[in-house]
Amino acid sequence: MESIDRDEALALLRPERRQELRERAHEVTEQCVEKRFDFCSIINARSGRCSENCKWCAQSAHWKTGCETYGWVGTDACVKAAREATANGADRIGIVTSGRCLSREDVDNVCEALKAMRQATDIGLCASLGLLTEDDLAKLKAAGLQRVHCNLEAAPSLFPSLCTTHTTADKLATLRAAKRLGFQICCGGILGMGETDEQLVEFAFALQEIAPDSIPVNVLHPIEGTPLYERGVLDPERVVDSVALLRLVNPSTPLRFAGGRRDMSDETAAKCIYVGMSAGIAGPLLTTPGADFDDDRELALRAGYAVGRKAFPS
Repeated sequence: MESIDRDEALALLRPERRQELRERAHEVTEQCVEKRFDFCSIINARSGRCSENCKWCAQSAHWKTGCETYGWVGTDACVKAAREATANGADRIGIVTSGRCLSREDVDNVCEALKAMRQATDIGLCASLGLLTEDDLAKLKAAGLQRVHCNLEAAPSLFPSLCTTHTTADKLATLRAAKRLGFQICCGGILGMGETDEQLVEFAFALQEIAPDSIPVNVLHPIEGTPLYERGVLDPERVVDSVALLRLVNPSTPLRFAGGRRDMSDETAAKCIYVGMSAGIAGPLLTTPGADFDDDRELALRAGYAVGRKAFPS
């Protein structure tokens, strides 16, 4: 499959080339994407009171959103979530914690939960734990963690206007450390935070450089109290075009429905699958409801994808 450069990617976002963009993305999807639609699930294992000032996030302590706050949920809750995700047909589950990073005690707690989840289920184990050191990651790997999630969130040129308490470079340091230790990488971002066409292209190519194993595609769900609340929900046609562009730039990487899926109609979701979406996060998310397993499973089957669990033996 011939690669696309930045100039051509930008040109394809012109309104008069929308159909060409989508058909080219569909062709790449048919040629390059595995015809198996996999699902993952998450557990919000520590919520709210986050020190970071991400303008989209209800969990930031900088904004008054009414977000539910609680500390570490404990090993039993993580095991319960893993069993439920397995029963729902998820391939993997991610432990997600609010906050910039983990303390030594936090790392120990997550390691204990990972070991128990591995003993109780055959589900794949992922985690989204903020900024991690190589020492943290080595301990988590020894406990059974297989995939590390850390989103770029947006184009590097846009990110400083959305968050000032950490940087794209901080995120890349975590991702590079995880890659050095042999982890799978999950890295994507959020559409609808004010990105220009140029920044959408920049974001797509930044992900290409990282070469993640999965790209979660969130669409901003505006939450009252956050600075981005007034942006509203991104136009559905822009969502589809953005997914198509991500597919052209990242031909074979799974693109995963994530936050904002419940704001889409099934018609929009089906268009997203047509142009390249090939995986999903289902079940409860962090502060918003997630997609229903059965709804997205049906859409995937209609699009010709096989749907079924993949076990991850210890």
